[in-house]
Amino acid sequence: MSKQVRKLVPIAAAVALLAGCGANDQGAAQNAAAKAEQGGTLRILSEGQTVNYDPAKSSSLPITSLGYVHRRLTGWLNAEGEQVEVVPDLADTGTASDGGKTWTFTLKEGLKFSDGSPIRAQDVKWGVERTYAPAFSGGLGYHKQLLVGGADYRGPFEGKRLDSIQTPDDKTIVFHLTRPYGDWPWITSTPAFAPVPEGKGAEPDYGEHPVASGPYQIASYQRGVQVRLTRNANWDKGSDQIRGGLPDEVVFQLGQEASVVSQRLVADSGDDRTAFGSSFASPAQLAQLQGNASAKQRLVTSRTGALAYLAINTEKLTDPKVRQAFQYAVDKTSFQIASAGSAQLAGDVATTLITQGIAGREQFDLYPTQPAGDVDKAKQLLTEAGLPNGLDNLDFVVSKSNDAPAKAQALQAALARANIRTNIRVLDPDAYTAETSQAANPTYDLTLGSWQPDFPSANANIQPLFASSEVGGGGYNLSRYRNPEVDRLIEAAQSEVDPVAAGKKWVELDRRILADSPVVPLIYTRNSFLRGSKVANFYIADFPAYPNYLQAGIAK
Repeated sequence: MSKQVRKLVPIAAAVALLAGCGANDQGAAQNAAAKAEQGGTLRILSEGQTVNYDPAKSSSLPITSLGYVHRRLTGWLNAEGEQVEVVPDLADTGTASDGGKTWTFTLKEGLKFSDGSPIRAQDVKWGVERTYAPAFSGGLGYHKQLLVGGADYRGPFEGKRLDSIQTPDDKTIVFHLTRPYGDWPWITSTPAFAPVPEGKGAEPDYGEHPVASGPYQIASYQRGVQVRLTRNANWDKGSDQIRGGLPDEVVFQLGQEASVVSQRLVADSGDDRTAFGSSFASPAQLAQLQGNASAKQRLVTSRTGALAYLAINTEKLTDPKVRQAFQYAVDKTSFQIASAGSAQLAGDVATTLITQGIAGREQFDLYPTQPAGDVDKAKQLLTEAGLPNGLDNLDFVVSKSNDAPAKAQALQAALARANIRTNIRVLDPDAYTAETSQAANPTYDLTLGSWQPDFPSANANIQPLFASSEVGGGGYNLSRYRNPEVDRLIEAAQSEVDPVAAGKKWVELDRRILADSPVVPLIYTRNSFLRGSKVANFYIADFPAYPNYLQAGIAK
């Protein structure tokens, strides 16, 4: 996610100019010409008040912030113009046995933590076990139900260990799964499979001072101000094909207003020449690029992206017919404009849950209408559901990051035309997470979601957003959708070892879930990011739709 999500003004003139000049192509050319060198300080400008470096609580993609500090069993080789592939990180990519229910990994030689102690298989086991502790929920949980005994396990701090993870020696780790699972090497690239020294990490603020296995360690952590990373002298570049480790320091500047970040990066002066923004470029930012050739060259835009969607709290809005009315009430064109100023930069209108570029995906539309919606059809469905006067005072909660308030306003106006009246409530990112994915009994009716699959499989599109196991407790099932039949179909698709057969099962799930209308697919986003003129090797590969932080450096 990343789980990250990936999370106003119409600027048609700016978009037309960018489309005409090929902004993304020029940005790529600029990156190619500027060679990243060893040294310097890379600055990342973030709207968030914190950066989460606790692997148990993190949903960070393998190529973004967590990867600076923590390695994982496997990782992603992510390069421009190439299909992303799972590759060794701390270990090899695993060997399957027992029909895909048992996976064995062998760690590389000579690996060390930042404190000089060896990284052992037991430390990876401890790190995985730690994710089961209720106090450390919030991270990606693909593994939790898959490991034998995981359904009832509550972590190692109560004195119990998870027997389905075996470490016969310091270099070997064996996972015993409840069923065959062909995507397991992708799962071991998620944050849960970062090592934590055995016996450590009981404190709630471990993420502010973790023991590092990656190229950097945390030198200082000031909430709402900055996090400064410095080199980990015990990181071995020779064993790591994923991380460049180029800057001497990486500094996250926190609590930055998006509009101020835009102005600073466009101005490109002083330290901001060695910075990039972690949030998407906004329409207002794109407008600033009209008369600034340098800034246009420094804009990098993805070719594919995340699924942006409207999540409907199915615990509050229980009638599927009422939820189906939202499919026709929304104006996806206005959402595109609010997202990036035009359809071209925002991304294609979405009608499916499986994102573009995923193997086996099929294009379909269960609710065929013009992108601007069908108000009459929406009103008809509400009337059939016994609501001829529509809905009043729906709580529409959004994060303040990534222009979500403006996007919500675009949807609010369209919904109002269909007699669905909402009140938008804006929260800072941490409060938003606490009230949505973390809350046991949230009060919101609607919220905005954006989901970049955690690995390139329909599995990573469907399971995190719609499995019952992902409701609350840090899970990302924002619609709080529970359907035993869907849970069964998810398990059947995950257990399918033939990729073609698995693809057909995922498409069946795509259609089945959309029939219940827990979410309204809005667009498949195209994400744009702006960098300073001295940031080099800053690119977005075909997957995921985010810059590869780990390869970026400073040009001299």
